[in-house]
Amino acid sequence: MKINRRSLLRLSLVWPTTVPLWSGTLLQAAETKDDRRKETLTKTRPTTVDSLADAIVVKNENVFFVARPDGNVPLSGSHGMGLYYHDCRYVNGYEIELAGKKPAHLSASSVQGSIGVFTLTNPRIELAGGAVLNEEKLGMTWRRLIDDEAPALRERLHIRNFTLQTLEFPLTLTIQSAFEDVFAVRGLLPKQFGTLHRPTWEAGTLRWTYDGKDGLVRTLTVLFDPPPDKRHGTTAEFAVRISPRGRYRIDVALLIGESKDRTAARPVTPQPEDFSRLDSELERETQTWMGYVTKVVTNGSALDQLMERSFRGLRVLRTHFGNETFFAAGVPWFVALFGRDSLITAWQMLAYHPRIAEQTLRLLAKYQGTKEDRWRDEQPGKILHELRVGEMANLDAVPHTPFYGTIDATPLFLMLVAEHAAWTGSLNLFNELRTSIERALSWMDTYGDRNGEGYLTYTSRPKDKLINQGWKDSGDAIVTAEGEVAVPPLAMVEVQGYGYAAKLGIAELFKRAGDRDRADRLIREATLLRERFNRDFWMEHEGCYALALQEDGRQAAVVSSNPGQALWTGIADQDKAQRTIKRLMADDMFSGWGVRTLSSRERAYNPIGYHLGTVWPHDNSIIAAGFRRYGRDRETLRIFHGLVDAAYHFHAHQLPELFCGFDREAYEVPINYPVACHPQAWASGSLPFLLTTLLGLLPEAFEKRLRIRRPLLPDFLDRLELRRLHVGGALVDLAFQRGTQGVHVEVVKQEGDLDVQVDEGS
Repeated sequence: MKINRRSLLRLSLVWPTTVPLWSGTLLQAAETKDDRRKETLTKTRPTTVDSLADAIVVKNENVFFVARPDGNVPLSGSHGMGLYYHDCRYVNGYEIELAGKKPAHLSASSVQGSIGVFTLTNPRIELAGGAVLNEEKLGMTWRRLIDDEAPALRERLHIRNFTLQTLEFPLTLTIQSAFEDVFAVRGLLPKQFGTLHRPTWEAGTLRWTYDGKDGLVRTLTVLFDPPPDKRHGTTAEFAVRISPRGRYRIDVALLIGESKDRTAARPVTPQPEDFSRLDSELERETQTWMGYVTKVVTNGSALDQLMERSFRGLRVLRTHFGNETFFAAGVPWFVALFGRDSLITAWQMLAYHPRIAEQTLRLLAKYQGTKEDRWRDEQPGKILHELRVGEMANLDAVPHTPFYGTIDATPLFLMLVAEHAAWTGSLNLFNELRTSIERALSWMDTYGDRNGEGYLTYTSRPKDKLINQGWKDSGDAIVTAEGEVAVPPLAMVEVQGYGYAAKLGIAELFKRAGDRDRADRLIREATLLRERFNRDFWMEHEGCYALALQEDGRQAAVVSSNPGQALWTGIADQDKAQRTIKRLMADDMFSGWGVRTLSSRERAYNPIGYHLGTVWPHDNSIIAAGFRRYGRDRETLRIFHGLVDAAYHFHAHQLPELFCGFDREAYEVPINYPVACHPQAWASGSLPFLLTTLLGLLPEAFEKRLRIRRPLLPDFLDRLELRRLHVGGALVDLAFQRGTQGVHVEVVKQEGDLDVQVDEGS
């Protein structure tokens, strides 16, 4: 049945609440760490809250704010909006009203990332004295800035009177705070551990204090300029009086405090001129970021905008930890260092901003596992999965300090080391991280391959249900043809590819460093792995590789997107790769927007299931790279075009973490997954990575060479330029022009020594 396009335009924004957040203030005394781990990590979706599909995100480094398009954060209900810092939600409700009514939303944007602009107007309201003001007589601009240094949310509300009368009416701002840990907001653990004190007013300043059980005192101080005329509860009321055609302004500063000292100094009162200064600084910072990133120019094509939005989304997700910078995984649930996500995103951006890959690798090496710790799944040499810094992490109520429950971050770490070296032409980072690299390789051969079968495998205890440690890490993600959850231990198909590519990539660096014996041993191990893989994972009846190997080597014999990621690594035999590509592009797998995570023919298929039939942009970007590796250009272009078309339908033309797997022909528009992160790191990196895949960029910086193999342009472009592409110590501007014999490449400008070689053949 075909559904009318217009009837669906709002479908993705109206999603029912699933289940309420868990209540309670403390974990039960009898509850063990393993029990809590089970509850936290076996969920089938990342949260239980309402849809965030239309949320507006404003973020700068470690502070971020999530609101509805009208600028409000609901005062009630199960939602994930609010003001966050260090895994704590400092504001969980914030609403504005004019004479008791909410303003009408006109537009909202956060194009600069750290600056949000909400444009509103008035509904029909009653003025002081009983007169009525009809709709749309006021223009309201609510400009919001994130100050990471303070840290704070700074706001300026401008109201303009478009009538010829003097207007008087009350305006109220109501704010709520509960200092909830992000795990509580997501509905995964109880809401509170410490003591929340009653909010207090001191003159015109509103203040909350929370004594965390972890020894940190968290505060929220709200300053108003001008001071409110009335105060009741946590509501500030202003008696607004605007002359004909006049203006009215309110400045608000929500200052975040986090200290071990309860008597720590109160925040310094911001001055009005500080707002304009911060506004200008944030604009400059964004422009500096955009100026460093390799620029994509297509002479006004819509691709320019999509690429810019991708880069701005990644600017928003740029986060510091100590002296290093990394891409946080996604807003609002995963603003943290993630092994898998941060590594893949850094890889996607190597052609555009190679420095972050280096910093990400250093940071992950710093937290590399050193001992066996069952609670955190830590093992010597293992790369972390997730690092948290909130109250629950500090109390050891969650194992994320850091948590190491991932099977793929360690080989991905090694893969990125090798690829970073290919782009930079330097062994400096390899030599610096040599000990960490050796320990990671040792982990793969011991803890990663506990069964001695040559496969990277993870397991879980029956009482834990199934805790998945591949990128499809929800509790019900790995299934069998019967529709049942697969039985561990599990060897994921794509993870074997990661292991293969990791050993080959690191072997090349050992060879360059003069250790030929070590290199040869890694190459032999990779070769044997490839032979076993193509024997054990192949499903002849499906013409595709199995999702995983289960207990006793039995296949989880379903058709999924995971084999596409294995193709990216080069582990597949040529003939099997060709059949796999054909299978992944069949109608039950390719929705028209992208490759589904699970075939629509499988018994466990669910187009709204987190990993059971949805479409993930990053997954598709990697799959497309695999298709190109095996020479399938047409299929690569189909994936690129599908994701580009999908991007136009999402907020700010920005691809979300994932979207539903409904068929394009039937639904005509991609349907939002209700609680997908946006911006989300590897989703934002998907179109940039797809573009480098199409252009065929193959760095060989050690040889001071850039190879360009079979360059492609999307169907809607005849010319594209890359400006300030970093390869080794050189910068190069390239122009790709469609011609009668294919796409031709011209070196427009070059700084430094670089040989650009183009292979335009097949």
